[in-house]
Formats: sequence, C-alpha cells, structure tokens
Amino acid sequence: MELAYYSDYAVRLVNTEEPARNKDGLTSVEAVRELFGPSSQAARRATDADVTRFRSVRARLRAVFDAADSGDQTHAVDLLNSLLLEFPVSPQISGHDHLDDEGRPRWHMHLADHPSNATAGYAAIAAMGLAFHLTEFGVDRLGLCQAAPCRNAYLDTSTNRSRRYCSDRCATRANVAAYRARKRLETERSESTGRSAETAQATAERTDG
Repeated sequence: MELAYYSDYAVRLVNTEEPARNKDGLTSVEAVRELFGPSSQAARRATDADVTRFRSVRARLRAVFDAADSGDQTHAVDLLNSLLLEFPVSPQISGHDHLDDEGRPRWHMHLADHPSNATAGYAAIAAMGLAFHLTEFGVDRLGLCQAAPCRNAYLDTSTNRSRRYCSDRCATRANVAAYRARKRLETERSESTGRSAETAQATAERTDG
C-alpha cells in the first residue's frame, strides 16, 4: 500500500465537522470506529474516551489545512511536525494479500497500528500520510473547499493545481451561485442604465420646452 494513501485518514477526520454549519459527526464511539473502516483491527480498541481525543486531533489537523490554504506553508509544516513528534509511526514491510503474477509477495511499506489507544494509532497514520502527500506534491496541494459555507478539507491531485472544491457537488453549487450573481449584476446595471437614459431624456425635454 502506498504511504500517501494514508493521507485520506486526515481528510476523513477533518471532514467529520462542518464548523460554519455547527455540525459535528464525531459524537460517538461508533463514529470513531467508522473512520478506520470495516476491516481495521484498531477500530476495536476505540472507547468513549477516544471521542474527545479524536476531536482534539481533528482540530490540529484542520489547523494544518487552514495554514496551507492561507498560503502559510512554514506554519502548516510546523503544525504537522508537532503531530509527527507526538504520534510517531511504526513502519513495517508487509506483503500480506498482495501477490505478483508468480505468487510472490509484493513487498511494500505499511504503517502499523499504534498499540496504546485508538486515537494515537489513527493520529500517527493520518499525520504521516499527510506528511508524505505534502512532501511529494507540495503544501499548496492541501486545500479547504471554497464553496462557502462548506470548508471541507481536500487533497489537490489535479495536474495543474487548479482544484478549489472538495467535490463536484460543491463545484456545481459555487458555479451556479457565481452565475446568478453575475446575472443579478447585469440586471442591476441594465436597470441603472435605463434609469439614467430616462433621466437624461426627461432633462432634455424640459430644456427643449
């Protein structure tokens, strides 16, 4: 498994909250376990105490995206480094369930689950995955959705670094809103021009009279 894959852990956790809408999907141990996926052994270690701990890690990961989105690359890296120091990973070489055409294991790097608690394990994997993505593609590839009030986190994998939205749905919604705003402006300008023309004509008529 490619280590950059683990960056999705960070995105999933950050997007359990929608601050602008006052929505929080991380309210139970079941919600914590869902973040790991159905096949993860680490999810079984999650307890009610992990809900609060996960929220704390979530806030710190969002701060990384906030800094990157605002263009403060150094601050984004500093914030991520603090997570890496606090939640170290346990890298292992793995080949399970991945065989080549000749039946030999396809060896790859794997980030082992942290043994202490569910939060530490998830945070270590999320931070390291995000670090690999950041160093491979650049800090500016970490973004927050520009379709207000969404602000979901996303990883820009476009070829021209042009992504601005977390999903096609938000992109469509933003484009529709921009179109309507342009139409309103055109209408207002047209009405203003019409009123100005009427005023000018009325003035001319009074002058002629």
